[in-house]
Amino acid sequence: MADKFILEFAKLIADKPDFVSVQREDIDEGFSEITVRADKSDTGKLIGKDGKMINSLKSIISGCKAKEGRAYRVTIKSNDEQ
Repeated sequence: MADKFILEFAKLIADKPDFVSVQREDIDEGFSEITVRADKSDTGKLIGKDGKMINSLKSIISGCKAKEGRAYRVTIKSNDEQ
């Protein structure tokens, strides 16, 4: 649920929404890592000035933690990074 929300959110913010993808990796029973990949020009927009955009997104995702009982780590990466 959280990964689908992040995908839709990132596509709304990005200038090139076709290049946005989200990958969720379950680390253990109670923890998942969500990686958002976007065009290099859009990564700054997704992080925001002083990290405000990504921090707001993390705050919203913390609500999913209460509902699902799972903690999330959200990472933004450029498509050309490995």
